[in-house]
Amino acid sequence: MGGYERTSDRMRPDGCTHTLLVRPHEGQNLRDADQSLPVDPPVTDEVARRPVGGDETRAANRAWWDGEAEDYYAEHGAFLGDAAFVWGPEGWTEAELDLLEVRDGMTVLEIGAGAGQCSRWLSRAHADVRVVASDLSMGMLRMARRIESKTSDAGGGAVAPSGRALPLLQCDGLALPFADATLDRVFTAYGVVPFVADSAAAFREAARVLRPGGRLVFSTSHPVRWAFPDDPGPDGLTVTSSYFDRTPYVESEAGVVTYAEHHRTVGDLVRQVVGAGLVLVDLVEPEWPAGNEATWGGWSPLRGRLLPGTLIVVADRAG
Repeated sequence: MGGYERTSDRMRPDGCTHTLLVRPHEGQNLRDADQSLPVDPPVTDEVARRPVGGDETRAANRAWWDGEAEDYYAEHGAFLGDAAFVWGPEGWTEAELDLLEVRDGMTVLEIGAGAGQCSRWLSRAHADVRVVASDLSMGMLRMARRIESKTSDAGGGAVAPSGRALPLLQCDGLALPFADATLDRVFTAYGVVPFVADSAAAFREAARVLRPGGRLVFSTSHPVRWAFPDDPGPDGLTVTSSYFDRTPYVESEAGVVTYAEHHRTVGDLVRQVVGAGLVLVDLVEPEWPAGNEATWGGWSPLRGRLLPGTLIVVADRAG
């Protein structure tokens, strides 16, 4: 979901649980004089590693990104650009890497598009490419429309050479509203993959809608980062949990899940992609460029020069 939705800037607990006790509000009828009456336990907000299912994950992340859309753009919009295609915090762009190999005449779908920056760049860079930006979060899609209106009014060329505004579609990456074998490219930059409970199903769905010879490309936080604290400084260079612990990271309030992120190892992702019937073309671990001095959550020049921060998977549908 878009932009590093693309992954959140959270400080992961690395196995620790933090509990906030919420006091009863004034005027609540507790009848202190009668100590024999049971008192309800305090409401707790938790940050933990624990199992969470698909429905809870979907509802939580949709609501979280709805609420986070404006702040996310305010914090990261300058780095992402309004019509730029950046694969990750390292700053490498599709113009530099050409991993999608989009060519004129193709139909392209972005899943987890966030505010649609990548799709907007594609629609401008290719005069004869049909691009659709999709996201589960309506809040992120509203931000996409606002960016398009802003840049169009300012003469920023947000409208594609075709003269059409970028099509925006609200949908779940696990249930794409497209017929079989109708798309040439499906991609996401830090969207969908960590934000669904079943990433294998997401890859199968992408494979379903791709034409023979079509391509799926996705970037995500490099799985090795799961074993380290999400800290851009020296503390983020020491392993504190198991890389093989696939227990999701979950935030909840009053027992309701408000955010969930799922971890898969590199091997897991490869097996899931191949299991979806796709042919693995490349695994890209982009190095941190010398000119990038930006810090983005747990990503920083210090860590980026020592550890991979992003994994990009390129896979084709045979045919």
